[in-house]
Amino acid sequence: MSAERVETDRLPAWRRRTLWSALTALVVALLVTLVWLAGRYEASQVQSRLERDTADAVGDIRAALSHNVQSLQALQFNDPTPAAWSMAAAALLREHRELVRIEWRDSNHRTRLFADTPYRPALFDRLGRDSVQTEVRQTCTTARRLSAPAYSSSYFVPLTDGLGIEVMELCMPLLTTGVVMGYLVATYSLQDVLDDLVGRQLTRSQEVSFTEGDGTRLAVRGTARRANRVFTAHHLLDLPGTTLVLRMDSWRGAPDLFPNVLTALVTAMSIALVSILVLLSKDMRRRLKAERDLADALAFRKAMEDSLVTGLRARDLHGRITYVNPAFCQMVGFTADELLGQSVHAPYWPPELADEYMKRQAIRLAGTSPPREGFESVFMHKDGTRFPVLIIEAPLINAQGAQTGWMSAFLDIREQRRVEELSRASQERLQATARLAMVGEMASLLSHELNQPLAAMSSYATGSLNLLRAGMHTPADIELAMHRIAQQAERAGKIIKSVHDFVRRRDQAREMVPPQALVDAILPLINLQARKLGVQVQIQLAPGLPKVLCDRTMVEQVLLNLARNGMQAMDRPDIRQRVLTLAVRQERGDERWLVFSVTDVGPGIAPEVEQQLFTPFFTTKAEGMGLGLSLCRTVIEQHGGMLAFEPHQPQGTVFSFTLPAGN
Repeated sequence: MSAERVETDRLPAWRRRTLWSALTALVVALLVTLVWLAGRYEASQVQSRLERDTADAVGDIRAALSHNVQSLQALQFNDPTPAAWSMAAAALLREHRELVRIEWRDSNHRTRLFADTPYRPALFDRLGRDSVQTEVRQTCTTARRLSAPAYSSSYFVPLTDGLGIEVMELCMPLLTTGVVMGYLVATYSLQDVLDDLVGRQLTRSQEVSFTEGDGTRLAVRGTARRANRVFTAHHLLDLPGTTLVLRMDSWRGAPDLFPNVLTALVTAMSIALVSILVLLSKDMRRRLKAERDLADALAFRKAMEDSLVTGLRARDLHGRITYVNPAFCQMVGFTADELLGQSVHAPYWPPELADEYMKRQAIRLAGTSPPREGFESVFMHKDGTRFPVLIIEAPLINAQGAQTGWMSAFLDIREQRRVEELSRASQERLQATARLAMVGEMASLLSHELNQPLAAMSSYATGSLNLLRAGMHTPADIELAMHRIAQQAERAGKIIKSVHDFVRRRDQAREMVPPQALVDAILPLINLQARKLGVQVQIQLAPGLPKVLCDRTMVEQVLLNLARNGMQAMDRPDIRQRVLTLAVRQERGDERWLVFSVTDVGPGIAPEVEQQLFTPFFTTKAEGMGLGLSLCRTVIEQHGGMLAFEPHQPQGTVFSFTLPAGN
């Protein structure tokens, strides 16, 4: 027996019990640690798989929506007839249960054709389609601006059975040579999107739902099960025009790592230390890899943020600034240390606007979401310089779906404003040039028209002199001759004044103008050419028309240009009855707009000319500049209206444009 064994045997019993207790406690602690590490590892694996499943589900939905866009675009292929379109739309609805309604609308958002899904009652039987016209128009406005399909935010539609569904709209602009000819509107059921577009294998053990930013569930697939732990993953479904949050929940029981605890204890006595070391080694390598990946991701994000010319700023729910990027600091002239933690009266707010900005910040912190397209504001540089910025804000949502603050992006739009001002000045010069060119073409007509009153004045003056020389005059004769001379002089002055008022250049100013005044202002100039070309001018104004809010001179130029084009189109030997009609009426179904129309009975517009009619510098006249119709369309669109044309039966063309009616 060795000395060590002897010394051990000589240890007191209480000391041996203490050592054994310590050894037992160490083994138990090692086993508990092993079980805890294994359970944590399994939980992380479950969460990772759930995150991948959620990303796969979002990918499936995005791919299916893209495929549906292609199928919807195919409906308009080769300009289908109404019957063919209805059959194709019905077939598409039978194939895709997630689509509950398809509409074909014209450029004024009026429904031409529609089809409803055969799998449920008509969606809008209870409240009618007009109840959601605002969402549809906003979505189509976004689609028109993007020149691509756009989606609306989701909204609830009650059904006739007392229930309802959550839906969203898809609007696709129908473009022809860059001009919106109509829209294709498709209505999606969020519940059916989950039922049909998410893979079946993903939802056998999970509950999938669409949620809002505050966690409210819009549509759910699957049922909750009783379990010890619930795993949740969120993923953003970012669509043009809107963003949805896809949430996936998974229920799992406690890991059944050791079915027989006594066997595990006996086995663990020999392998506990090695197992722990192995697990710790794996966990350490995993942590080191995660830290390296996180460091790389942070470095990439930092490099990306430092290279941006867009200013970024983050605020918490109390309005305190928690982050700014270098571009924002350079924009306002303050360092990050000077800005972080600021909440009240930010140093880059102009003092005269500080109260207004405080109210706006209070509204934002109360939970009101800003417009997605952003809003303009004015900031102050550290040196006191004011400059305009475009602000785009969005809520900051963490991985648990809770809002933690606001993220704002800032664009310095000083250069954009300067370019817009130069463009506006250039447009004004082009319009002035067009007016001068138009008056130059009318110079011969003006001289011919002035010859008549001047010749009459000369005749009356000569007659008066003859009467005076012959001594055969009476005061009444001389008074009548002077009165006639004055009338002819006034007539010549009116002709010259009408041309002068049209040509003179002035600043643009919008005012409330009666439609009758717009027509009366250009009627003398129209009559000059009408008398020469033998055209009869008819004026048709509907009774009780409201005033229009417009730039008077620009709209008069549009009316005169369209009228002259119509008269020139009728200057043909084969047209005997030459009638030009100027009409003003209210838009049918929408009294917020007035429709101005100019109708001629000319030969019409050739198909090959229609495609280029509004193209700048395109003209069919040998002496034309090709700017008239292009400038006309620009002026009307600046007023928020639309300029269009259509054939007139039995012959001729109707040019019409809309202007907003005043309140």
